[in-house]
Parts: sequence; C-alpha cells; structure tokens
Amino acid sequence: MNYLRRRLSDSSFVANLPNGYMMDLQRSSSSSSSPASPATERRPPPPAPQTPTPTPAPAPAPAPAPAGFLSSFSSVVKTAQIASAVHAKASAHADAAPAKPVVRKPKVLLVIDDPHTDWAKYFRGRKLNGEYEIRVEQAEFSELNLASYVNSGCTVDMQAIRGGTKVVRSFKPDFVLVRQHAYSMTPGEDFRNLVIGLHYGAVPSVNSLFSIYNFCSKPWVFSHMIKLYHTLGPEKFPLNEQTFFPNHTQMLPTATFPVVVKMGHAYAGMGKIKVETANDFQDITSVVAIAKTYATAEPFVDSKYDIRIQKIGSNYKAYMRTSISGNWKANTGSAMLEQIAMTDRYRVWVDSCAEMFGGLDICAVKAVHGKDGKDYIIEVMDSSMPLIGEHVEEDRQLICDLVMSKMALALLGVTTPQTCTKTQPGPQTTQPRRAPGGPRSSESGQASPQRARSATTSPSQAFQPGPIPSSGAGSQKQPAQLKMKCSEAINSPVQIPVRFLPLVSIMLSSVD
Repeated sequence: MNYLRRRLSDSSFVANLPNGYMMDLQRSSSSSSSPASPATERRPPPPAPQTPTPTPAPAPAPAPAPAGFLSSFSSVVKTAQIASAVHAKASAHADAAPAKPVVRKPKVLLVIDDPHTDWAKYFRGRKLNGEYEIRVEQAEFSELNLASYVNSGCTVDMQAIRGGTKVVRSFKPDFVLVRQHAYSMTPGEDFRNLVIGLHYGAVPSVNSLFSIYNFCSKPWVFSHMIKLYHTLGPEKFPLNEQTFFPNHTQMLPTATFPVVVKMGHAYAGMGKIKVETANDFQDITSVVAIAKTYATAEPFVDSKYDIRIQKIGSNYKAYMRTSISGNWKANTGSAMLEQIAMTDRYRVWVDSCAEMFGGLDICAVKAVHGKDGKDYIIEVMDSSMPLIGEHVEEDRQLICDLVMSKMALALLGVTTPQTCTKTQPGPQTTQPRRAPGGPRSSESGQASPQRARSATTSPSQAFQPGPIPSSGAGSQKQPAQLKMKCSEAINSPVQIPVRFLPLVSIMLSSVD
C-alpha cells in the first residue's frame, strides 16, 4: 500500500496513466462496496419451498479487505490529482511572474582634467552597450594617488576640493580619459609615476598610456616626426628644421639668425625665446646651464598666420590664427581665430602623426605659414590639447562618443560606431564659418588655405579636388544618356500609345 501511495503521489506517474483509468477504478470500487443495487434490495424475496430442507451452514461473510483496499486506492489517486493540479498552478504562476531586473555594477571612468570642464554631464544618462551605466570620477593629476597590483589591478585614491568641501574617495577605474599634461618642468608637476602606475594596472585609456608617456618629452616626439619627414618627403610633410642640444656645453651659435630656442619640455608658448644675435644666444646658453636641461634651436619663421589641424576620432577641423597684437607668438596676446577648409594636404599631416606610438585617437598638428608662402610643421599635440574655436561643445561631445566606443571595445569586446548628433558617421569635416572681420584675401593663393565658397556647400564638395569635365565631354555623354532614357521608356511596363511609336523610332535613329 505504501508503495502505491508513493507511486500515485508522483505527478508524472499519474499523468502517464491511460485516459479514464481513474474513473474506472472509482467505479469498480463503488460497485464492490455495494454489490446489490437499490432495485434488487426493494424486490421481495421469493417464497420459501414447502419441502423442508436441511438448513445449510451459514456462508462466511465476504472479506472487507477488497473494499478497504480499493477505497484507500481511490483516496490516494484523488490526493495525487490534487497535488498535480496545485503543482501545475504554482509553475504557471512562477512563469507568469515578471523576472527581476539584473542590477549591473556601473563602469568607472576616470577623467584627468581641470575642474573647469564638467565631464559628468556629457556622460549622464548614457549606458555602455545599453547595459552598464557610466560613473565619472574627475580629478587633476595633483589630486590623485594610486597603487597597482598584478592580480587586482589599480586602486586610485582621490583627494579633491569640490565647492569648498574636501572629497576623499577610493575606487578602481575601468577606463581613463587623460586631458592634462603628465609632465611639466615646473617643480612638483611631474606625474609620470601616475602614468606608469595606471599602465602597470592595465587600465585602458584615451589616448593610450604608452603614447601619453612618450609625449612627456617634446624632442622625443619631434624625433618621430623626423622619421615621417624622411618617409613622406618635404613636399608632403614640410617639417621645420631643428637642432637638439643635450646640455649647454654643446650649444654653439648657428649660422643664421634669428632663431627660436626651446628649453626642455616646453609647451603652450612657455620656455620659448626668440634670439636675434650671437651674443643673445650666449646669454641663453647660460640660462640653459642653470636649468640643467636639454634645449632645441630652430630657424625663426616670419609667419603670416598659424595653422592648427585637429583630429578627434574620425572628425577633422582646421583653424587659422592670426596675431593682432604683433607678438611673434600667435598664441600670446590678441589673436584672431578662424576656421578654414580641411584640405587633403592637411589630412595627410594629421593622419601621419596619428599613427605614432601605436595610434593617437586625439591629436593636433601645429604649423606656421610664412610670408614666403611656405608651410612649416613645428609641433604635434596629443589628447591634452586645448579645444579652441566655436565648436568646443561639439568637440567635447565627440570625445565623449569616442570614449564610449573605446570603453565598449576594451571592456566588453563590442565594436560600436562613433556617433554624434551634430556630425555624420565616417571621416567628417566641420563646415568652416568666416569670423567677423576675418582676412578676405591672401598674398599667396597657391599655399594659403582654401575657404569654403558658400555655407551650403558640403565639405566633400568643397575640399575634394577632381577633374572638371570639358564641354566636349559633356556633349558626348548627352546622346548616350538620351538613348538610355528612351530605351528605358520603351522597356518600361508603361504602354506607349501607338501614335507615339514613330516619334520614338525617329529619336532612337537620330541618337544612333
């Protein structure tokens, strides 16, 4: 009996029984418990025979075991059916209940930049691959400290002042955006140890930490530009001449003056001196000796304006800066900035430099356009370059899109296209706008940058050179096009009236 109860309590066993089997069992159980029907019980018994017969021995009473067994069997079956129904309802309710959303840990983005730009608002509401939120931690190099391990990666400690309140936080960055110079010759501004620590912890970044460390020395970067100069030639890559001195003992006056002397790792116009004579050059040599650093000297270019070509991902922009105050440094004093057309010549410059140190996602090339009508490339900047012009917000959005794309590839292995609501996919060039009061003409039309002819002209139409078809070539294409159109009209499903067929035949014969 216990065995039957265990078997019938199994819902799968009950489900596999033949149809109507349980009903037959219940019917047989009821018939065995009451063998006489009600009609039989109400029927009067037959009269007894007159002949006396010996009274037979009373028959043994029927054993109640079969009735009890079938009754227990029926109750077990009913219990198993109820349990099966309850189990089915519970499983259906579990399937219908909505699944709880999976809470994913947000990805931490460390932005190394000054507090004047709030990068958190550009990443607010955006999710990595639609699943992971982005938590932005922004600080300067001077506000960071870290420790890196082989197995557990890199842990950053941040101590910053935000709104007069000291913020102390410890976190593990998943990605880094570097928008500050990692090295300066100013005392206390050498943060190359932090770059090494982030690279030690295998933290991906934009630009790469390898390239950021290489950009901590301007002459080192210029040496790689010399390789491009020898590979592409002076026509495609007009690099300015430069002489490197490891220390002051080798600094001898050059043959021509004036020259520009750059001391150590100089950027943003600092540490650059214009030397007019040999005596002034000797004075600068003594200053280099006190600084105990290396120096470079290059011929001074009497510039008409400066040129800057920047690349953010696949977006290109070109700017022209003209000094108004008369300073030989166009980035010092008053200057007029104007966006100019992006030519193929400029694109070769920035694309060639973007291949240095394994690839630069954000970079800019600075050049000088001299009054002699020639261009001279003088410098390359990395992701720490300042954003200029009237498209600063657009450039920040482009950097945000680039970081999202690089994070998806580095952390999730997913390739996502770089998109921006203000730009088009693929290699992009923002249409330049003429600044009020900007220069209207150029003395050398051959070497001066080209300007957009109209506001409605697309960059591809304005900047891509191509052969202009002559009138003869156009007249030769017209009959072929006319013949093709007539043939399409005849072969089209539209039925041509019969009265027009002779006219179409004449047209085709004239084309032939």
